[in-house]
Amino acid sequence: MTFIMRKGMQILNDPFKNKGTAFTMKERRELGLLGLLPSHVRTIEEQAAETYALYQSKNSGIEKRHLLMEIFNNNRTLFFYLMKQHITEFMPIVYDPVIAESIEQYDERYLRPQDAAYLDINHPEDIKEELADAADGRDIRLIVVTDAEGILGIGDWGVNGVDISVGKLMVYTAAAEINPAQVLPVSIDAGTDNEKLLNDPNYLGNREHRIHGDQYFAFIDKFVSEVEGLFPKSMLHFEDFGRGTAARILDKYQDKILTFNDDIQGTGIISLAGVLGAMNISKQRITDQVFLTFGAGTAGMGIAKMLFEELVRQGLTPEEAKKHFYLVDKQGLLFDDTEGLTPKQKPFTRQRSEFANADELTDLLSVVKAVHPTVMIGTSTQPGAFSEAVVKEMAAHTDRPVIFPLSNPTKLAEAKAADLLKWTDGRALVATGIPAGTISYNGVDYAIGQANNALIYPGVGFGALAAEAKVLNDNMIAAAAHALSGIVDPDQPGAAVLPPVDKLAEFSKKVAITVAQSAIDQGLAGAGITDAKKVVEEMTWEAKY
Repeated sequence: MTFIMRKGMQILNDPFKNKGTAFTMKERRELGLLGLLPSHVRTIEEQAAETYALYQSKNSGIEKRHLLMEIFNNNRTLFFYLMKQHITEFMPIVYDPVIAESIEQYDERYLRPQDAAYLDINHPEDIKEELADAADGRDIRLIVVTDAEGILGIGDWGVNGVDISVGKLMVYTAAAEINPAQVLPVSIDAGTDNEKLLNDPNYLGNREHRIHGDQYFAFIDKFVSEVEGLFPKSMLHFEDFGRGTAARILDKYQDKILTFNDDIQGTGIISLAGVLGAMNISKQRITDQVFLTFGAGTAGMGIAKMLFEELVRQGLTPEEAKKHFYLVDKQGLLFDDTEGLTPKQKPFTRQRSEFANADELTDLLSVVKAVHPTVMIGTSTQPGAFSEAVVKEMAAHTDRPVIFPLSNPTKLAEAKAADLLKWTDGRALVATGIPAGTISYNGVDYAIGQANNALIYPGVGFGALAAEAKVLNDNMIAAAAHALSGIVDPDQPGAAVLPPVDKLAEFSKKVAITVAQSAIDQGLAGAGITDAKKVVEEMTWEAKY
């Protein structure tokens, strides 16, 4: 017996079309919904109020996220209408830090595929069909893809990591208002080296160790080719790939297609914006700073590269700019002869001959004592690494130490914002990777900027898409950082180095227009596109019925 779903049920099961009890009686008759819904017709405002009350009744972050995902899976418009109203409250629930717990529990809480495309590295011949099936005829403009080898600070989570793609796209829509029907999350299942998952009978991905090398990169090449063929106006956003893999993919494609890697470029942009904001407050020049990056992985090197390029834009030669950087990883300070250096680390290493005690520079404190950094950025996932001794040593040699403990989730942060203010007597200019709120110290309320990539990547991506940019280059990215850094009032006591999340939609639009204008100015925009503000407004989607 063949089962054919009724027209009305098809609509109710389509999250892009479903309005639930908000369908009018006229719509119910026309769409075959009579008898499928309770008789009372509710407005979106009424739906949102009831949903939010239910949300407030949940006791834990993961339960709140579970409820929001149910709404998301059933009614995209209601979800984003609600998220826009409560964006500061929802951001840590739908994304970082609660998403880490969601990924760890993915198998247990799996309900439906969330309109994602799941690609199996063992079957490259199926990529085109898998993408087309997931898109289901939609005009896809933005794809966030992950192979989940380097999820946040929690490592390799295999196919569970698809949640990171879903969450990232939620933020794109909530912040920049891209149409949720035009986005597609993608999971590349290349296996996993997480033994816990390999031994878990409930794990939903391939139970094999990660595939690397030629087979892996051939799969990526075919994936990119199929995306370009199926969705020629789309941007391809790579997320949480492994340390070496991410850089290799970006290097290959960033000058050929419209692509973005948030771990490398996004973290770099937000860190640059934060440093520029700190310079606005301290009235210092960025070219006078000494930068110490603690954690020389994908994110750390993306930050170093972005800051380095800004120093060059500000007038330093590459040789002069390099002298302002020090990389510290698990081995200590990285030198030219340190074993196992990655291609991204090599341009920023130092020579042992610069130091009388080079062999002793094997920990953060000894390096801080030796180089006297004025800006210290942590992406190490080493909790408490920015200790009182380290911070006080740094603060003894600079009036306004700039300290960004960016590792997340919370349990992996290098320091707490309150401690940094206490140890520097309120002089530190702080941004954190997780929400920190406002901190009162010695009668001053310090607004702590959150160096969350979500403050920047939605506007960057949206602006590039609106302008139909051919590529996303360093000039467009730098323009975004400068646009964001100029939003906060630097003369306000306790001012944050970055704007608050509750203004996310407002400044995402400003960033998008700036990026689109940069594309236009460089001759990289689509044919006939000359008005950045107009194209951004035309592409903006509003969450309403």
